Amino acid sequence: MKKKKKTIKKSFGRRFGEWLVVNRRLTAAERIGNRMGYMGSAFIMMSPYLLPYDNMGAYTYLCGAVLSLPQVWLAKQWNLVVINLNLLIGYGLYIFG
Repeated sequence: MKKKKKTIKKSFGRRFGEWLVVNRRLTAAERIGNRMGYMGSAFIMMSPYLLPYDNMGAYTYLCGAVLSLPQVWLAKQWNLVVINLNLLIGYGLYIFG
């Protein structure tokens, strides 16, 4: 006796959502960019707490901006690219100025 396979009727919203989403694998550059972006975000998050300690926070801001830049560049999130460039310029002038 064979079991009948149950079919679930998909709603319009479900079919539309599946149509919008494309399953694909990330390229090597995207994987490395994601990992660097997470590390850069961690540096940026801890930087305000390190500013009082001999301006260590300014250096971690610079490292965080450099590390997170490839991720947002590959994702074409240009608003975040501008923010990271602003961090680089601002804290670069703060340290070297």
